[in-house]
Amino acid sequence: MNDDVLITVCLLLVAAAATAAVLVREPARQALVLAVLGLTLAALFTVLQAPDLALSQLAVGSVLTPLLILLSVRKVRRRRRAADEEAGR
Repeated sequence: MNDDVLITVCLLLVAAAATAAVLVREPARQALVLAVLGLTLAALFTVLQAPDLALSQLAVGSVLTPLLILLSVRKVRRRRRAADEEAGR
């Protein structure tokens, strides 16, 4: 009975985080929400007794993917700013 409640809570957290990731429009904030989604998925995998998936999700879904998105957004903004400055001169 207790496991069912824990699984239900984790599923609700995953659903809420996934919905938030879809609704957020700014890429930097979206990356942070994606990291939270990865953490909630890792918690769900742990509750479902899949520790190997949980560790993979922590590494890739919670850290690596959001970091790559943030770095990409930063680079695009720098290039856009440099192009705007060059066009303004």
